[in-house]
Amino acid sequence: MRDTKESRLLLVLLIAIAFALITVDIRGGRNSPVDGARQAAAAVFGPIENGMSTVVDPVGNAVSAVRDSGDRHDRLARLEKQNATLKAKLGSDDRNRSRLSQLEKMLNVAAEGQYGIKGAQVIAIGSAQGFSWTVTIDVGYNDGIRRDMTVLNGNGLVGRVTTVGPDASTVLLANDPDFTVGTRMEGSDELGFASGQGDRPLRVELLDSKAEVKKGDRLVTFGSQGDKPFVPGVPVGTVTRVDPSNGGLTRTLYVTPFVSFTKLDIVGVVVQAPKKDPRDEVLPAKPRPTPTPTVTVTVTSSADASANASATTGQQQ
Repeated sequence: MRDTKESRLLLVLLIAIAFALITVDIRGGRNSPVDGARQAAAAVFGPIENGMSTVVDPVGNAVSAVRDSGDRHDRLARLEKQNATLKAKLGSDDRNRSRLSQLEKMLNVAAEGQYGIKGAQVIAIGSAQGFSWTVTIDVGYNDGIRRDMTVLNGNGLVGRVTTVGPDASTVLLANDPDFTVGTRMEGSDELGFASGQGDRPLRVELLDSKAEVKKGDRLVTFGSQGDKPFVPGVPVGTVTRVDPSNGGLTRTLYVTPFVSFTKLDIVGVVVQAPKKDPRDEVLPAKPRPTPTPTVTVTVTSSADASANASATTGQQQ
């Protein structure tokens, strides 16, 4: 059809009639005056539509099959990956049991001290080229972690939070040379300050140079004002050496930490301090000394032995 003024007018007229019929059909509902025309059109074009679907459906099904085969392949790949992950998990039962043991031990420490803790996992260690002892844990600002919070595990004091990101934080370990924490001696309540020395025992300066200290004594954290960076009562370590008192203002001790800083995995950040100082409650029970068996030896003189032998010979005769 040529594009003329009459053709354009006819097109506008047909569109207007179509909209009018649609409006009448919608308003008429089931009693629509065009319902008969619709049924007649269906009777005429229905067989043609069915015939076309018979021809087109196999092609559509083939295309769907190709598309579904890709989905099945992806699903099988996911299942294979899940199975591999499951096998790896089943193959590391010993590690899982170790982590569960660490977690239970840490929760017991938190219960004894009434600490509110957020569990975390060590995911990285500090740079080998650096001189600081740090680790990175997998909790951060989004988990309620803030700077200068105490970090512990099932054995005792691990360190304090120094840097906080959205989902990870840096912990300065207690054996770092820049680390210092106030300590209190078990039983005697002698106060001091412990400093890290890398892979060597902690160095503790007691405030009383005449304090009575012996090897095997144990220390806990004294606590800080506002409980930051340290909450009270966290086990620190055991005295392994005591320097002689030379009349100075302080007395030097060397303390082996309860925590092994080269074997950190599951730790906890204290996000809520205890309502009261737990004192020595968090320290583990002291090991009972193993009794040493004694052997009694009876010494018999040679004269008595000869007499006994003669008496025995006479009885036999």
